[in-house]
Amino acid sequence: MSEMNNYIAAVDIGTTKIVAIVGQKNSNGKIEVLGFGKTTSKGVKRGVVYNIEETANAIKDAVKEAKEMANVDFTDVFVGIAGQHVKSIKNRHSKYIQGAENEIIKEDIDELASDMYQISVDAGEEVIHVIPQSYIVDSEIGIRNPIGMYGKKLEANFHIVIGQITSVKNIRRCVKRAGLNPVKLILEPIASADAILTKDEKEAGVILVDIGGGTTDIAIYYDNIIRHTAVIPFGGNSVTNDVKEAFTILQRHAEKLKIEYGTAVGSSAPENKVVSVPGINGRAPKEISFKNLSKIIQARMEEIIDTVYFEIENSGYLDKIGAGIALTGGGAMLKNLPQLMKYKTNFDVKLSSPQKFIKIKNNIKINEPMYSTVVGLLLKGYEYMGEFETTETTNNTIVNEVKEENKSVKEKGGFLKNFKNSISNLFDDGGTEV
Repeated sequence: MSEMNNYIAAVDIGTTKIVAIVGQKNSNGKIEVLGFGKTTSKGVKRGVVYNIEETANAIKDAVKEAKEMANVDFTDVFVGIAGQHVKSIKNRHSKYIQGAENEIIKEDIDELASDMYQISVDAGEEVIHVIPQSYIVDSEIGIRNPIGMYGKKLEANFHIVIGQITSVKNIRRCVKRAGLNPVKLILEPIASADAILTKDEKEAGVILVDIGGGTTDIAIYYDNIIRHTAVIPFGGNSVTNDVKEAFTILQRHAEKLKIEYGTAVGSSAPENKVVSVPGINGRAPKEISFKNLSKIIQARMEEIIDTVYFEIENSGYLDKIGAGIALTGGGAMLKNLPQLMKYKTNFDVKLSSPQKFIKIKNNIKINEPMYSTVVGLLLKGYEYMGEFETTETTNNTIVNEVKEENKSVKEKGGFLKNFKNSISNLFDDGGTEV
């Protein structure tokens, strides 16, 4: 990949916002963000697309803004996937080594991983990511890379991410309707982790908690390997809806109250302060106390945190987390949320933003927790393209070479068909666009 001429674009389709970003790698190896666009999300609930036309139009608006700011044109994008339909499981698979002198080669590892895409899942679901955890050669456990070792039996532990086929197809359809080509769909908590977590944190053991509008995404790392992922179908919008229903006010007023006057710790709210909310169509305004507002917010946030803690326990890594919780996402910006999460989980909690791995141009305000996912998608895009190094200088040429490589691998039945293009190929619409 040429240093200064190639660019990568990404789109984050969230419940509350849709963000487009375009960047390129500079001579120092950092990624420069050149363009950025954001629009209000329409047609998406809890990470799932419900209205393709509205979502596609919102994507178009965000992408147009990013293109104009960066003064570049692009069609190829990396896209995030999350939503309440995503879940993960663990599985183990093994094979006997047939090679000369029982030497383990790359094809043995590829075969194990490829087989994981064929495991039995519920109707309407498909495997979208297969992530190796560790290998066992005969009785030797905890091996990271068994290539070149000698043994009769090779086993592998896998972390497998599963999603609904229809949900994935709808995301792809929206992107295509917006005139774009989704090169690859990437699990959002994995992308966010790349934007905010360091290698030291991943080695020591860390929990990423990304609180978005419709979902809360979790990714747990230990010993530099992702060990657990989960998507909880509650986020910042759940808090806003609670405020709206409790005080029978409009959604936009509830959101403003939450952001400007709310806190996640009810005891920290002033006792005697109130805020006046305009009445509807000439009706008398409502006075809402800071204390009552914060009690409602705390109740919902405690429910979300309890569910996060359940996922941590379920992962089996509760006692191996040395770096605590990295909190990010738009919903993480709620006042005093890190303190509440620390109290409820007994982990150190740090509010994290995507600052260390990017350089920002054009005065773009993107180094905030709410943009962790889209920055991570950009980083993942460069990582993906780096696997297909080329001397060409245009983004489209790179993507064409990637497609040719994918075609070659597919014809050979190789593992890369599944691993590097897991979502892009496995969930090809296979029919006429609607």
